[in-house]
Amino acid sequence: MRIFDTKVQEIKYKVLCQVSKQTWEGNDSFAAFNDIAKVVVTKEDTTRCCIYKERAIVAERIKIALGGKADDPNVVEVIDIACDECPEAGHVVTDLCRGCLAHRCKDACRLGAIQFDEHNKAKIDKSKCVECGKCAKVCPYRAINNFVRPCEQSCKVHAIHMGETGAAEIDPEKCTDCGACVYTCPFGAVVDKSYIVQAIHLIKESRIENFEVYAIMAPAVASQFTYASFGQVITAMKKIGFDEVMETALGADMTAEAEARELLEKGFVTSSCCPAFVKYVKNKFPAMADKVSHTPSPMAMLGKAIKERDPRAKVIFIGPCTAKKAEWKMPEVQPYIDCVLTFEELQALIDSMDIDIENLEESVLDEASGFGRGFACSGGVAGAVAQALKEMAEKEGPDSPAAFFELKAAVCDGIESCRNTLARANKGLLKENFIEGMACEGGCIGGAGCLTHGEKNRQAIEAYSREAKKQTITE
Repeated sequence: MRIFDTKVQEIKYKVLCQVSKQTWEGNDSFAAFNDIAKVVVTKEDTTRCCIYKERAIVAERIKIALGGKADDPNVVEVIDIACDECPEAGHVVTDLCRGCLAHRCKDACRLGAIQFDEHNKAKIDKSKCVECGKCAKVCPYRAINNFVRPCEQSCKVHAIHMGETGAAEIDPEKCTDCGACVYTCPFGAVVDKSYIVQAIHLIKESRIENFEVYAIMAPAVASQFTYASFGQVITAMKKIGFDEVMETALGADMTAEAEARELLEKGFVTSSCCPAFVKYVKNKFPAMADKVSHTPSPMAMLGKAIKERDPRAKVIFIGPCTAKKAEWKMPEVQPYIDCVLTFEELQALIDSMDIDIENLEESVLDEASGFGRGFACSGGVAGAVAQALKEMAEKEGPDSPAAFFELKAAVCDGIESCRNTLARANKGLLKENFIEGMACEGGCIGGAGCLTHGEKNRQAIEAYSREAKKQTITE
């Protein structure tokens, strides 16, 4: 049975699963966790120079599973000893070089960085090369390529670069915590901090101190756990120890209605549900920061509603997004959310208790509208805001502001798409009055914390939205 897209995800899952098992059993010391490396890595699993390096890397993964470096503000960390497998970034001469007579590459380089070996094949002196690419442009065989490391290529905000040792470094001022580098790194050297141990402690403490623990599930969950039904996942979560499981899509309904009212009042806003998008706006387009909706995200909105009803309750958000871990730490959100996990971590949590999810009975969870559930896909937020405006007009009458307002939405998913839309808005060239911004391509279903990625996930969310019994946001 294939649960994850990649082998890297499987290793990450194995570590989280073993850490969770130890935590449930009360073995919190690092000495106990250190034995996990021997369970996770066997001789058959070795791909690096030796099994000892593999286990040393797993030991670093365990530290990140325990919350990572306390002095590192980033949600995403780099395991230095795992980040040494990629070739040096920049222009390189490949085996396609034919050792030709023309030597156009040498003539194009004014710095003398192109040299030739005994076989007349070109090579680049990196001490002289400035990566201008002129040699690559003139090569008749296209034998010179500009190699970019996968983590750097995935980071569209240019927050990750190579340090002096050759290992990746992350600039916290630029990083949006989207986790694209986490999912892309072929060696799993870039990892998001986990708070799975903190979640387990909350569940265990609730039995002693008599408070309830709520799990609020992001709507993208319907596209995950393909080997079990949504209802079986909910049952499994209750077996883990959650007292209540709720749809964050209900918070999405609340957010859609509030953003619709804010749009009526201001005339132009951007969505606020994606924390990576919000941070990107503030970092790259500070003049647009006041245009970001002041409405809390669905996570914060539902957490606030739960805490107002039950002040002693603890709320754990579970979703596809690594950036939510950063949002949770924000002062305006922290009072409402007590922990954040990804779907990868939920899978580990379920399996750490040896729950046979496929043979469980189904629980019913149907609290949100199909519009709230649609937040998981690109275009879903704009669709929900449009519906909220429609319902307002129907409720408040033909003379209400909502009845005369025409929503014109610019939907953008992926940082590059967001950049283009925001640049036009920043220059006053955008004709639309609402920007729905998602940092991940496809929306939340493309999040780094998903078990799987792909077009089939959108189809699953569309089906999940159609199944909602509540037909309106107001309902």
